[in-house]
Amino acid sequence: MCLPESPFFGLQAHAARPRGILPRVVSQLEKRALADNAAVLEQELTWLSAVVDASIRLYFGQECRVRDVHEIVPPSVTDQPANYARVVADHQMTFDERAILALALVPHVRPQLLDPFLARNPNIERGFTEFGGILAGAHGGFSPTMETAAFVLAGENLERRFAVQALLDPDATLRKSRLLQFDEGQSVQSVFSTPLTLNKEYVGRLTTGHRHKPGYSSTFPAKRISTALEWSDLVLSKAILHEVEEIRAWIDHRHTLLHDWRLEKKIKPGFRSLFYGPPGTGKTLTASLLGKTTGLDVYRVDLSLVVSKWVGETEKNLAGVFDQAEASDWILFFDEADALFGKRTQTSSANDRYANQEVAYLLQRVEDFPGVVILASNLKGNIDDAFARRFQSMIYFPMPGPEERLRLWNGAFSERSRLEPGIDLTYVAEQFDVTGGAIVNVLRSASLMALRRGTQTVRLQDITESVFRELRKDGKVV
Repeated sequence: MCLPESPFFGLQAHAARPRGILPRVVSQLEKRALADNAAVLEQELTWLSAVVDASIRLYFGQECRVRDVHEIVPPSVTDQPANYARVVADHQMTFDERAILALALVPHVRPQLLDPFLARNPNIERGFTEFGGILAGAHGGFSPTMETAAFVLAGENLERRFAVQALLDPDATLRKSRLLQFDEGQSVQSVFSTPLTLNKEYVGRLTTGHRHKPGYSSTFPAKRISTALEWSDLVLSKAILHEVEEIRAWIDHRHTLLHDWRLEKKIKPGFRSLFYGPPGTGKTLTASLLGKTTGLDVYRVDLSLVVSKWVGETEKNLAGVFDQAEASDWILFFDEADALFGKRTQTSSANDRYANQEVAYLLQRVEDFPGVVILASNLKGNIDDAFARRFQSMIYFPMPGPEERLRLWNGAFSERSRLEPGIDLTYVAEQFDVTGGAIVNVLRSASLMALRRGTQTVRLQDITESVFRELRKDGKVV
């Protein structure tokens, strides 16, 4: 029979319980969240197992209690605390969308559920073409494709296959929400050969509840940045701080503005800001603190290291960053933005045309990004005028004045370090026109000088020598 004794029409062979939690210290709240996720996923996998079993039986004309897989009712997700249930409910997923999401998740949690698709066609001594799928390398498991989903949900019904195909449209839920990951440059023979790849961000959220935090690599050219400092440590003039506060206000109130006030048709969902000014004036620190105070991760993309000499590689490298950032609600911080967002060249050669295409691509992705994007540049004039018009704010980070420098000097030295009697930091702040980044370097250098002498006392000479070194870096005569 098609239906074993179970709350859902599933295969009992695939209903094994999880083998426990990874051996690490977790709080009671985390344990409860893991238990909630596991319970909901058990029901979802049992349901999917029944759907897969029924689809195979119906296709091959075997005995089955249902005439259509859609008769197998999925488990309720109403008022369920688990992340998986919330994602399904929030996106108001249809039967087909829910089945495709579960198929994409199965290789990560219970790959043996898809073993029935490894059956060989005795007529041609190979797998069944209609099952689709890809063999998962050394693991040997079955990785589903859209052909697999079409087989399960539509069989040989062409009208239903077309409906399944429509679920890959850019505006369809699975794609628009970034639940599934698609490689736009991927070479596929048909839309149905597209792998069902779950976005890495959602793998963690739907299972353990932990967000995926990727590290910098050749395929992911962005690095998470953070700071141990607090908002109160940010030394900016009142006027500049007021402009920065606007970005924080947007992050805190964007959902109210767009949805409660119903302005989503008039205001784009993202916020774009240009930070420009000399190096060391607090652009990176400000971006880090915006993330820290709002609970968002900040990822820095160094465009000078990303731009590829190979045509099309730049877009491919950054597409993954944008997709992941959108799914995870990151703040994207583009350092050295002039490298790609700079003024476009005259199209006198093929290389110029490709370079301008890269700029146009990035302009569009940044403009469509629903989160916060911050571009950092030393000079405002280096940024393309066509893009400058798209900024919601353009914030100039100038060299700190004597008042700001005094605050930076006062906050620099450790409580355990001792300044030589007679040192007047007000005088130091007035005499030396240096940035906050340079003051940090002076702190390190002067403190090391003291420690090398076997003392905790920093002398004025240590400070001045270190300041002169910083000024010489900028080519200033001292």
